[in-house]
Amino acid sequence: MKHLFILIVAAQLVTVAAAQTKNANTEKTAIVWFAEKVTGDHKGTVNLKSGWIDFTDNRIKGGEFVVDMSTIKDADNNQKLESHLKSEDFFGVEKYPTAKLVLKESTPFEKGTATVKGELTIKDKTEPVEFKAALQNKDDGLWFFTNLTVDRTKYNVRYGSGTFFDNLGDRTIYDEFKLRVSVLVN
Repeated sequence: MKHLFILIVAAQLVTVAAAQTKNANTEKTAIVWFAEKVTGDHKGTVNLKSGWIDFTDNRIKGGEFVVDMSTIKDADNNQKLESHLKSEDFFGVEKYPTAKLVLKESTPFEKGTATVKGELTIKDKTEPVEFKAALQNKDDGLWFFTNLTVDRTKYNVRYGSGTFFDNLGDRTIYDEFKLRVSVLVN
């Protein structure tokens, strides 16, 4: 009986050791956004507020990343655009100060890439997401990289959408925006 108890405790210790829950480095993590309209495009950044990931047995077992929506910046430092993006027309930052990505699982990372499944919440609207991610193990920790395309209309961000409004002409803003994400966890 004593040997069985020791084996059970040892198995639990191995399971705990295999789990690799790591916190995101918010200073080194980068989130770059790209949005297009009929007459051009914009890009900028937004900051990660907090995050963690459970990376076990070469796959993502869970995680959560919270984005501080009040940090939306335009690369051209266009204050009018930044204010508009923070307004109720777009992300309603006063009422919805954060967005959240919850990671549910991934396939095993083979040759440095995997498919990740999760849920994205913007403006209290949650939708399933699936995307490819790349992994690099560097001296400062694990780096995860992805390009994610988001249909903003699913999150009640409909300003200037040709899907919902007629006769916008050259003022039409495309429904999808893209995120290029580089996350360091250590």
